[in-house]
Amino acid sequence: MSKNVSKNEWVDMFREIGLTEENMMNWHCVFEKRHPEAHEAFLQWLGIPADEITDIRRRSR
Repeated sequence: MSKNVSKNEWVDMFREIGLTEENMMNWHCVFEKRHPEAHEAFLQWLGIPADEITDIRRRSR
């Protein structure tokens, strides 16, 4: 059985490659614009609570 990567682990990987908070937000914006349903599914896969997903998606539009 595979373990999902947590939100914090994902953010740590982004930071490790040099992404800033602004870069990460831009990544969310591109993901939301190009693939909104997949973006939502990815956030759910990370185990992010529904209210936080709604906020991330709202800020990504």
